[in-house]
Amino acid sequence: MALKDTIKKMEAMLMDLAIDLKKSSEKGNRAAAQRVRTGTIKFAKLAKQFRKESIADGKKGGGSKRKKAKKTTRKKVAKKKATKRKVAPKKAPAKKKAATKRKRR
Repeated sequence: MALKDTIKKMEAMLMDLAIDLKKSSEKGNRAAAQRVRTGTIKFAKLAKQFRKESIADGKKGGGSKRKKAKKTTRKKVAKKKATKRKVAPKKAPAKKKAATKRKRR
């Protein structure tokens, strides 16, 4: 299924859901409420399909070619900030030793 077809289906489904939702909330129509509940499940499946198709469409071309940012760890970021402020980076607190049991005499 093409991306355009999926978009058209999603628009039509949203319109139907909006109409049924209005009926169920204003008039208390139980059948309309049931249609909304089942429709939202179908819409969720269609939304997943849309995501897959839009990603596949983006990989084919037409997408922006941005460079990925380098990954930095928290320690590196803290060191960079500390050097900018000319302050030593914070050290981790010392680990506590496990308590030992004393022998009774």
